[in-house]
Amino acid sequence: MPSLATSVPVELLSRIDLLAQSAPVPPVMDAAEKQALKDKIKCLLQEKNAQLVAHYYVDDDLQALAEETGGKVADSLEMANFGAQSEADMLVVCGVRFMGETAKMLSPEKTILMPDLNATCSLDESCPPKEFAEFCAQYPDHKVVVYANTSVEVKALADWVVTSGNALEIVTHLKEQGEKIIWAPDRHLGHWIQKETGVDMIRWQGHCIVHDEFQMYELQSLKEKHPDAKVIVHPESPAEVVDLADVVGSTRVMIDAVQTLPDQKFIVATDYGIFYKMQQLAPEKELIVAPTGGKSGHCISCAHCPWMAMNGLHNLAACLENETGEILIEESIRQKALQSVERMLEFSRAKGLVQSKASGD
Repeated sequence: MPSLATSVPVELLSRIDLLAQSAPVPPVMDAAEKQALKDKIKCLLQEKNAQLVAHYYVDDDLQALAEETGGKVADSLEMANFGAQSEADMLVVCGVRFMGETAKMLSPEKTILMPDLNATCSLDESCPPKEFAEFCAQYPDHKVVVYANTSVEVKALADWVVTSGNALEIVTHLKEQGEKIIWAPDRHLGHWIQKETGVDMIRWQGHCIVHDEFQMYELQSLKEKHPDAKVIVHPESPAEVVDLADVVGSTRVMIDAVQTLPDQKFIVATDYGIFYKMQQLAPEKELIVAPTGGKSGHCISCAHCPWMAMNGLHNLAACLENETGEILIEESIRQKALQSVERMLEFSRAKGLVQSKASGD
């Protein structure tokens, strides 16, 4: 059995950590520099009939710019849905590479650009297509369900793609059909899904470097200091951290919790890029970053994805102006991967998990 099915080899983990540590950070700018770049980007978007799609975890300026220009700030599920229904000729995806690939899968006729094509994802990196294909071949009677945080090549091996926003519903549907599943790549999200649904599941053993660093004992200590705070946790976090949560769910679920619950204080266990949207929707609420890195204080991500942080105004303006950072996918691979992604979107639209163009949204 391939070793990645039971644990991610140390050498691969080391390579992922090295990639994270070496991720470049956009330059610091003053207010005038920022405004000049924003104005330039707005002109370029209009000139090229382009729309900006940004994930909740990227820089505040990029999220604000997407909203100001008629684009979208969302989780990976709604980003994919919005891009597929957009009438723009060009989409610029501020996020990580798998998000750009998903946009290209769904909109092959569009030009898909990213500020930096090297913005990857530890979950994607931890699930190499060749090894995963070998693993899947051992269980031909299992449906293959992969998380959106995977390469297009891995998606091409899957029966279903899911996000944290629809995984519970899709896996519950498969269980009701009597299916057994292979789950990849996030072991923590897979554990939570299996616990919630009781599905017969074989799990790959990847993890997100951001969520894997949230700490149970430190979180308990923080809860004691803030007994009036609700704890909200993304299910990519370790099980012992999830067990301490008052609310567990996708980025959209977490944002809704901060906005709708009457509590005034929240400890948040996900990438702190999400604070922009939370504070925008609930400015009166107090948000606290859940602790990472253990008692030594050492962490790789420190609650912020280093690859999401690679997206900035400078490289966004450059990719638009020069049309660099284009996502290209070999057509036969795109067609295979497209089936599992479209299956996800059709299911999600039918369940009301994403907006439908037919509904007027």
